[in-house]
Amino acid sequence: INLPLRMSRRAVVRLLIALTLMFSLASVAAVVAQPAQAAVGDGCYTWSRVPLSSGMSGADVPQLQIRVAGWMAYGEVLSIDGSFGPKTEAAVRRFQAGYGLSVDGVAGPQTLGKIVELQKNDCSPAHFAWSEVDGGCGQGGFSGGALPPDQIKENLKRAMWKAEAMRHKLGDRPINASGFRSYSCNNSIPNADPNSQHLYGRALDLTATWGTVTGGLCDIARAARYAGYNGILGPGYQYHNDHVHVDSRSSRSWAAPTCGI
Repeated sequence: INLPLRMSRRAVVRLLIALTLMFSLASVAAVVAQPAQAAVGDGCYTWSRVPLSSGMSGADVPQLQIRVAGWMAYGEVLSIDGSFGPKTEAAVRRFQAGYGLSVDGVAGPQTLGKIVELQKNDCSPAHFAWSEVDGGCGQGGFSGGALPPDQIKENLKRAMWKAEAMRHKLGDRPINASGFRSYSCNNSIPNADPNSQHLYGRALDLTATWGTVTGGLCDIARAARYAGYNGILGPGYQYHNDHVHVDSRSSRSWAAPTCGI
């Protein structure tokens, strides 16, 4: 009586092993059968891994994060750390919703294609330019500040992409920007902070030609709270009644009393 029972158990074990192996091979075949998605890019940057999704990491993830960092929840700042975590996924979802794309939190061909559509070959976003945010005071260039020129440009690129997001949220109404200042430029401006974020390329001064002066500026200041900026200084704050200053300092400092901030 025991022999058939032992044989039966062995048969069951063999069957389970066979089924497991069969399903494993089928899964591998399914993965292999999936066609690789084409790279997405332009003269600025090409994403060769498509899609990018939650849990991934690598040098291509920061390039995505820079371009969706302006699509944050109230008071949030996205770390450009190369790790596709929950905040990055949420930012991608908001970006997708903001541009009428399918919302899934995955940066596939449609989402990356939209990013490419929004950027120029010099990596500046569609509605802002390096010539707006360079040396200021008529000097031009990115030298003479608190960081090497390449780091200043990288910081400015991040600031401009946040401004691009904010502009779209405000109905694609035009926003004018100025950015980097050399030490000599900064020192020539009355009441300028001697350690201004402009010296690091982390700051933009924004103005609008639509609406009332205060109304347009307050719209910008309020929108900046959802665009990943830690620094927001605007109407009602000393020396900021004619523009809104936004920056990416390490901790939050918001002050625009006229706008309720």
